[in-house]
Amino acid sequence: MTDVSTQVQPTDPRDPVAAQEPIEKARNQWWDVWDQFRSHKGAMAGLVFLVFITVFCAFGPMVWDVDPGKLDIRNKDVRPIYTAIWDGDAKTSWARPMGTDHLGRDIMSNIMQGGRISLAVGWTAMILAILIGTFVGVLAGYFKRLDWALMRFTDLVLSLPLLPLLLVMMLLFRDPLRAAFGPENGIFMLIVFGIGITSWMQTARIVRGDVMSLKEREFVLAARSIGTPPRRMITRHILPNVLSPIMVSATLGLATAIITESALSFLGLGFPSDFPTWGKILFDSVDRMTAFPERVLWPGLAISLTVLAVNYIGDGLRDALDPRIRGL
Repeated sequence: MTDVSTQVQPTDPRDPVAAQEPIEKARNQWWDVWDQFRSHKGAMAGLVFLVFITVFCAFGPMVWDVDPGKLDIRNKDVRPIYTAIWDGDAKTSWARPMGTDHLGRDIMSNIMQGGRISLAVGWTAMILAILIGTFVGVLAGYFKRLDWALMRFTDLVLSLPLLPLLLVMMLLFRDPLRAAFGPENGIFMLIVFGIGITSWMQTARIVRGDVMSLKEREFVLAARSIGTPPRRMITRHILPNVLSPIMVSATLGLATAIITESALSFLGLGFPSDFPTWGKILFDSVDRMTAFPERVLWPGLAISLTVLAVNYIGDGLRDALDPRIRGL
């Protein structure tokens, strides 16, 4: 005999009240994340600028096809086109709207090429640091017997002076890698590896804390009670739930990697002199910055605004991925 109180009565399509009731569809949680992220004005401005600078550096040379390494001594020290507004006697040219350096190299093409390299180093080093940090954090948080050793190793790396360590690595391994892989590829590998292995510690600590709290949750205990192996537990239940802090750490790691690469190039330990990056352009322009301040301004603005944009994106992601702020 069926219990009448548990039956679900079908809706009568002839009922005008029922017909006017809206049928709500299940909403994907990523749309809620996007709505919250979109409400953060700083994050949206940062996202717009990051997309702009990426497109500018990636596809700009296809439109502005001037060789960044071409020397044109006859057109050296050309000022930016806007200089003519207050200095009618300034040496300007519409063919070089951002000017040229003391060797006649086009500054706009160098900014584009330097942005390609700086962003490539930043993204690659950030991915390496996130992979290492997530791996160490998950192992330390899930396996109690590995926690002490991994965290003491993390503390040891955190206690090291990172910039002097990177300088020592550059001095020791620069020449062998350049001989083995070429001047550009060898330095790229060394810088990416150096930044990656010195930037994973904060991610490891954050992931470890989240994993330690997650493994005591009911759904993890239920999965463990039915015999789910650790590898499947981590990949199916742990990692998807620590994705939020990993994404926030990734944005902050990208900014750190760009700044570190720029610092190394500014100190003269980065890429070769004929291989521009934003830090290298800044380093080459310091000696003549009094007479030509725009040569320092352009790479400095590119570095500062890109890092600022990435930091704002990280703030927006942190707010958007927090269910307490979204009101869930």
